[in-house]
Formats: sequence, C-alpha cells, structure tokens
Amino acid sequence: MVFSVERTLSKPVYKSVEEENKARLEPVFGLNKQIRSSPRMTLMLEQVIRTAQKTLNISAASILLFGENEEELFFEVASGPVGKVLKQVKLNTRYGIAGQVARTGKPLIVNDVARSERFHKMIDDTTGFETRSLVCAPLTVQHKILGVIEALNKLDGSEFGEQDLEAVIAVATTTAMAIENTRQYHAVLDAFKNTICTLAAAVDAKDPYACGHSQRVMEYTAMAGAYFSVSSEEMETLRYAAMLHDIGKLEIDSCILNKEDPLTQQEWEVVRRHVTTGANLLKEVPFLEKAGELVLCHHERYDGKGYPRGLKGDNIPLGARLIAIADAFDTMTTGRAYHPALTIDQAIKELQDCSSSQFCPVGVTAFVSGLHLHTVGNQSDREQSSQSSP
Repeated sequence: MVFSVERTLSKPVYKSVEEENKARLEPVFGLNKQIRSSPRMTLMLEQVIRTAQKTLNISAASILLFGENEEELFFEVASGPVGKVLKQVKLNTRYGIAGQVARTGKPLIVNDVARSERFHKMIDDTTGFETRSLVCAPLTVQHKILGVIEALNKLDGSEFGEQDLEAVIAVATTTAMAIENTRQYHAVLDAFKNTICTLAAAVDAKDPYACGHSQRVMEYTAMAGAYFSVSSEEMETLRYAAMLHDIGKLEIDSCILNKEDPLTQQEWEVVRRHVTTGANLLKEVPFLEKAGELVLCHHERYDGKGYPRGLKGDNIPLGARLIAIADAFDTMTTGRAYHPALTIDQAIKELQDCSSSQFCPVGVTAFVSGLHLHTVGNQSDREQSSQSSP
C-alpha cells in the first residue's frame, strides 16, 4: 500500500493486530504496567521513548506537551544528542505537523516531510537532525489532549505504514493515561506534603520554645544525609521522618511538655511513649511506613541506653541516628524552659563530646561537615550580594 505525502485519520485505528504483529507490539502493551508505577514524569517519558524506538525501529522520538496554555507545545523529552537543544524549543500550535495533530486530535503520517507545507524545518536547522518522515499521534485522555508523540525516520529507510501508526497510537494512549495519573499523583503528593507541614506545626505549637523546630530538624537532617549520598527516595523518607519525628507528642498534655520543673518518673514514661505513638500513626499510612521506623528509633542511643528498644550502634537505622543529632542540636541552640540556648560552637562541642556514647560518631562528623558547608555557602552568598549592591 502506498501512502500519500500526508495521511490523516479521522479517528484512531483500533482493529485487532494480526498474529504476526503481536510479538512486535508486546513492548508497547507492556508499557502500561511499567510506567503507571513511576512517579517521576521525565523518567517515565524517557522510558516511553526508548520503548517506542525499539518497537518501531526508528532513529528518534519525542514527546511534546502543552505549556501553560494550549497555544504552545514544548519538548518534554526527546531522544538522541539533540534532546537538550529541543528542551529550549517551543512550538506554536497554529503551525507545524505537531501543532496540527495537537489541535485536531487526529494522528498523522508524513512520509516525505520535504513536500509538507506544515513541516517545521527550523527545528532541523537548529538541531542539525534531518527529519525525513514521521508519525505523530495525540496524547488524549478523557477527551482531553495533553500533547503529542512523534516517531521519526525508520532506520531501514522504509516508509511508515498502518502497523506503525497503530503502534504509535497504542503508545500515545498508554502514555496519556500515565501522564494524567502522574499529574494526579503529584497533586495528591503536594496536598499530602502540606498536611505534613500542618501536622508538624501543630506539634511545635504545643511548646512555645519549639516554633519552627520540626522544619529545622528536617533541614539539619537532610544536610547530614547529603554527606552519605543517599538516594532520592531515601532522602524523601528522611525528610518526612525528621519533619514528623515528634508527631506522637500530639497526644501529650501541654502541661507536661512545658513543665519547668523536673519530670516525674510517670511523666517521663508518658513522654517516652511519643516515639511509639508517632511510629504507629505513620505506619497506618503506607507512604510513610519507612519514615515511621525512623521516628520510632530517633531516641535510641549509640551506646544502647536509649529507648524504646535499647538498640545499639549500627543496629539503629542511619536516618534515626541523624535525626537524633539534628534534634539535639536544634534543642541546644534554641533553648528551652530548662536550659538557655548554646552557641553553635558550644552545641557542636557537646555533640562531639557525646560522640560514640549518645550519638553516632560518623553521624556527628556528617552533621558538622554539612553545617560547615552550609555556613560557608551562606557567607559566600552574603558576600556576593554585598559586592553586587550599589
């Protein structure tokens, strides 16, 4: 079958694929399970591109999404060495093949772009890539067009055909659903993070000396965690655990938390239960289950004399050891009803003096190193700001 220079379909092709083509399209159908579980938009779409290239035997592919309005498309991901260049390019949807597909929602095959009036030669001129032929399909979910996907140049030099079109439409359908799911995931996640901040603020509000304590502990803990080059997932867990390390104190009467006199044994037992209470609360939320373990252990001591389980040394999760250091440092430097605030140098000396007994020695080193880099960085920023001021 010979295709015209441009071929537009009024609706996607959904007819069954013949047996000999099923194996060829299996990677496309397998995409759905793989990418729906990925919370990272860019990583997800890069996986789509790789699968499309392998399945269609093409030299390049790209995904363009609408920007803040539906008048411009931008390259979210693009394969090959020109990908970074394309990230800077925006296309007006009134022009070009991608613009036409985005406006009409109709897939399009162009087997000789040199003869197409709609082709944006400017893009090839910018990147140095030569587009000979392409297939473009809309990313549509629930009657809403999110953008388009393009497949460029068959590696064997042949023209794109019906089977290629079906494969691109299948990829586009799955990708659109994955994008929408990911966006909804991030919307829920943002709301969830706001809830976490609200809960942390509620804990801090019970103690007049603790204003901003949870936020600072989170920042100190993340600063120390960077020393160990933890993964992004581990860092996220660390941040949540540090922010919510005292969440169990919501069940403790404020008169105990704010008591200036020494606590009775019974009151101490009440206070110590906050780690178990907090951990149990977080374990009810699958997303925070790992953070709950760090919350449970953040009052363990390196010498094994902490609570609630008396864990010792490396048996204490690293994240919990870092939270313990950050928690103690902030408490020492902000002061409480029962002691005045220490200077930063005094607090660091206290951490170092208690290294290997109360605190993890490697954790203390990581914290002090991170604090030094943070201080130097802030000082450098202030100096540059001062020099640039008139």
